[in-house]
Amino acid sequence: MTVIVAHDTPDAIRGMLKRWFIEPRPNVFVGTLNRRTHEKTIEYIKRNAADIGLLIISSFPNCQGYKIETTGPTDRKGIEVAGLWMVAERWEDTEPLQPTDTDTTIGRTA
Repeated sequence: MTVIVAHDTPDAIRGMLKRWFIEPRPNVFVGTLNRRTHEKTIEYIKRNAADIGLLIISSFPNCQGYKIETTGPTDRKGIEVAGLWMVAERWEDTEPLQPTDTDTTIGRTA
């Protein structure tokens, strides 16, 4: 099973995806593909519409049964935490916290 969530899909790409997928909502495509067709489809999209953002969730032999891939600009990012795939809706690159005189997060003084 493969689920593709796309942003601003061009008509040519949308038409190609509708060969193998259903589109239950605009820019959301769901279908079952063999591995080769899956790889060729994603490769075709990347080659012909590199500027669209894709969130791709597909079957994979791990404990969850799926993997998450992203390409292009997306609002969400697939991340792997301790072997489990999750979707981060907001992603902030922050600097690590520096210790202060009073560390209130653990309730003790430094």
